[in-house]
Amino acid sequence: MTDAAVAFVERRWTAADGSSLFARDYPAAAGPARLPVVLIHGLTRNSGDFEDVAPWIAAGGRRVLAVDVRGRGRSEWSADPMRYQLPTYAADMLAMLDALGISRAHFVGTSMGGLITLLVSARRMRAVASATLNDVGPEIDPAGIARIAGYAGKQAVIENWDDAARYVKRTSEVAFPDFTEADWLSMARRGFVEDAAGRPVLDYDPDISLPMSRRPVPNKSWLADILFRRLARRRPVLLLRGALSDILSAPIAAKMRRAAPKMVYREVPGVGHAPFLTEPAARRAIEDFLARQP
Repeated sequence: MTDAAVAFVERRWTAADGSSLFARDYPAAAGPARLPVVLIHGLTRNSGDFEDVAPWIAAGGRRVLAVDVRGRGRSEWSADPMRYQLPTYAADMLAMLDALGISRAHFVGTSMGGLITLLVSARRMRAVASATLNDVGPEIDPAGIARIAGYAGKQAVIENWDDAARYVKRTSEVAFPDFTEADWLSMARRGFVEDAAGRPVLDYDPDISLPMSRRPVPNKSWLADILFRRLARRRPVLLLRGALSDILSAPIAAKMRRAAPKMVYREVPGVGHAPFLTEPAARRAIEDFLARQP
């Protein structure tokens, strides 16, 4: 049986505002008990991005929870769009840990998921045994912000799966220049669902971008910088950077490494924002990092 064939259990929990949220729960392979891993996706993505990642982590002996952040995937859309902000997302993650009786876990956060991890650590440091920040930090390159703002929350005219594949290629080709047409279709299958008429639609609430439109995201945050430094002092941290990233530029990554000299740093060649973690360099980095953790 391949890694991707590993089954998961569907989990739901209720957020403080009553929203019903969803995660894929992959059981750990047999072996000594080890702390679980929480996987958190990026801004417009969902837990499907980890369908090839979660199984090999679980095969290493850890329970894995791949979440759908509210408004994405199978998690409920928020009645109040202004709740689509990092503090709410962090509270949702803590509610999940409480609902499932998990006191500590290793967090792997891609882009927005990494920022959610920083806020989880601020609210409950004891819950974060370690953190893997995938192509994200307390500072964001303005070029990347502009690119993502150009498509996030904006519905495209999509009639079929070929249109969906062309859409993800148009919005992400700069990050994945070596992707094949099959890769683009696979990415589309994870980011779209079919509506009642059988047409692919983006698998998130378009209003997730509303808070950003009312209050533009700053490219620097003194609070995020403080939280990053605090986390890196008190917990093991792995920073992954896509070598072509326009979000976590090389100078920003260098600044983070100077601020946190004990942090493990690995670069993933040939990709930009953000590595899918299936890349050989990313997988090796995570496997090596987690192997040293309880």
